[in-house]
Amino acid sequence: MIATTPPLAVHALLGLAALLAATVAARARAEPGDRRDLQALAERRVFFGHQSVGENVIEGLQALAAQEGVPLRVVEARAPGVAAGTFAHEVVAENGDPLRKLRSFAAALGPGGEGAGAEVALLKFCYVDIRADTDVAALFAAYRKTIGELQAANPATTFVHVTAPLQTVEDGVRGWAKELLGKPRWGTQHNARREEFNALMRREYGGNAPLFDLARVESTRPDGSVETSAWQGGAVPALVPAYTDDGGHLNAEGRARAARALAAVIASVPRQPAPPAAR
Repeated sequence: MIATTPPLAVHALLGLAALLAATVAARARAEPGDRRDLQALAERRVFFGHQSVGENVIEGLQALAAQEGVPLRVVEARAPGVAAGTFAHEVVAENGDPLRKLRSFAAALGPGGEGAGAEVALLKFCYVDIRADTDVAALFAAYRKTIGELQAANPATTFVHVTAPLQTVEDGVRGWAKELLGKPRWGTQHNARREEFNALMRREYGGNAPLFDLARVESTRPDGSVETSAWQGGAVPALVPAYTDDGGHLNAEGRARAARALAAVIASVPRQPAPPAAR
């Protein structure tokens, strides 16, 4: 009789092998500043409003923190206020309605809101919030107005601005054929609108306020070159295919890169002086 391995044991072994491979790969990608940035992040009161790609970034932060042995406290915001040494996050309503996301984020930063008292706060739109037919100028104006009002009401909070994430574009023979014919590959026109929004974010806040350029992280290959597709005589940034398994959300490689960049940005935010002790 030929001995066989029970199916459950096979799955367990495959899962263990995948976990070990992911751990080895993560350690190979570690950078000298990771631990320092994560330790600085772990000391802050952070509030992050997001949707699914934001969840990917959080998963990346947790994986990096575990890898570096940094006790990063990540919680889903439910109670009013952000506790010390906490990365609080909330899924803000709702995908496809960025103006409602702005209102939800503003409510969370208001008196008694889930993000009240945050040292650092940030809102990330999703790729589905900005599409080929989006009025980018109007959306950016609404974002700038909302953040300006929140900053005035929360002077002790530093707002980190986040560029909109991207998607991959149509590849293969069909995609290249479209480019040769001067037609956009699927996804290019959506990414073009996102790049318009992101250009406004960089122009307004780049060099003046903390900016987490998620789109640039997503479109930059490991060798420093940029993933693009051609449209109207220009090159439109796109999500690097190696960073995603479904064309929009981030896989382990994409999560690690985005998390590392976010940790570095938050770590660079100057600490606010502690209030004077009561006498």
